[in-house]
Amino acid sequence: MDQAVFDYVIVGGGSAGSVLAARLSEDASTTVCLIEAGGRGDGLAVRMPAGTVAMLPGRPRINNWAFQTTPQSGLNNRRGYQPRGKCLGGSSAINAMLYIRGQRQDYDGWAAAGCAGWGWDDVLPYFLRAENNARGADAFHGAEGPLQVTDQFSPRPVSRAFLRAAEEAGHPPTADFNRGDNEGVGLYQVTQFHDAARRGERCSAAAAYLHPVMRRPNLKVITRAQATAILFEGRRASGIDLRQGRQMQRVLARREVILSAGAFGSPQLLMLSGIGPADHLRQNGIRPLIDLPAVGANLQDHLDVILAWTSRDTDSFGFSLRAGLRMPGHLRNWLRHGRGMLTTPFAEGAGFLRSDPGVDRPDLQMHFVIGVVDDHARRLHWGHGICCHVCVLRPHSRGTVRLAGPDPLAAPAIDPAFLSDPRDLATTIAGARLTERIMRAPALAPYLDRPMFGLREGMSDADWESYIRARADTIYHPVGTCRMGADAASVVDPALRVRGPEGLRVVDASVMPALISGNTNAPTIMIAEKAADLIRRG
Repeated sequence: MDQAVFDYVIVGGGSAGSVLAARLSEDASTTVCLIEAGGRGDGLAVRMPAGTVAMLPGRPRINNWAFQTTPQSGLNNRRGYQPRGKCLGGSSAINAMLYIRGQRQDYDGWAAAGCAGWGWDDVLPYFLRAENNARGADAFHGAEGPLQVTDQFSPRPVSRAFLRAAEEAGHPPTADFNRGDNEGVGLYQVTQFHDAARRGERCSAAAAYLHPVMRRPNLKVITRAQATAILFEGRRASGIDLRQGRQMQRVLARREVILSAGAFGSPQLLMLSGIGPADHLRQNGIRPLIDLPAVGANLQDHLDVILAWTSRDTDSFGFSLRAGLRMPGHLRNWLRHGRGMLTTPFAEGAGFLRSDPGVDRPDLQMHFVIGVVDDHARRLHWGHGICCHVCVLRPHSRGTVRLAGPDPLAAPAIDPAFLSDPRDLATTIAGARLTERIMRAPALAPYLDRPMFGLREGMSDADWESYIRARADTIYHPVGTCRMGADAASVVDPALRVRGPEGLRVVDASVMPALISGNTNAPTIMIAEKAADLIRRG
């Protein structure tokens, strides 16, 4: 079996792994190997923002693991869909590019729960270090980092009408969701190139951090290779076994093995390697090395419900003769100027609102989308429409990631346990009602035609419950399955070291002890920026 030796071996080239590989290899005396199951993540479908509509559905699987959940009792026993990026850049290569950090209280809550060094004031410098914001630098934004962040280049008029409708419904406008208090409505900023050379292209974590440094002599990036096991010498992690095509290879680590395979992949690889709930491992034919019951527990995700209408307005994404005739012009505009319809994140309008005036901070998030999304764009409809998504920001339901068997190439068993806590259903109903009031406000009336999916005026709580259980699913923010904490029951300590073995860390969204109040890509990049410092300090 072929084998090579490096100082650091990183599993997963997504939002966290791309950052780590770039930052750790800045030291020319340090050697780094990055292992990624997918490809380079630099094709047209990734670079063109609107290309997400080709990748997200997973039919065919383009840069996408396209996982499914176990049947969800809270969702009429439906299997949910879990798209995750499978290429350099990970989910930042297929997502809607939305740049959201969450709320100050999220991180202060982590610190109060025992994660010293992870409060808002501790992590803000790492958000700033990562960011190159087109608005320039200030106390809350950076302008010299690798990750390009910008206002949308060509938001649709209907998205501005959504903002007016929200204000008509009594919700305040905000120009910046990333100052620690994200309450209000506005347009999302996006992770998109704003320099002259690549204006309008997606700025994935790989495009920002990794692609520019791929030729460093001390950095080796292995793509289309899946890690199958962590190797140990005694209790010290010493390397990774991987499969590339039909070939098995072994990559050894002098200093550390770092898992950045995401909220599903990192706990799966730990369990395949004997670290996890001992009884579960034995049931799957794996000899426990370290009994760590919290591995794969504490899964949290944002459950999303969509309110959609058809529209006679064709200045949106849809399927019509007029839309087809306009597409060549949209393509030319993007290629020549980096502007126009193809730069859209689809989810253009944002809202962070309270389900009740008595709630101390926003507990709902809205994504206003310039098209109709049905089953993650896997069901298409003729014509044009618009929709608004709403999710509960801090759900109480907790799920698990478990092994589906000992085969390292098999998908994990993902059970988000959506709506297992009844408080989440009550808040989702409140959010759906609030969303409907905004969508029926006067500013949007010229754009709305017929409600879709059985939506109608005057729905009771029981009607909303049936609607939610029949239609809701993830908005793609799974976290928490390798929980960080100071307690012995946590998977990693505040330095992100796995409890029990030596030389092993987890650096990705799985370490979040609690789901942040928003989209998870920017926080994941922040975690990796901070982790690079922690690792360099030893």
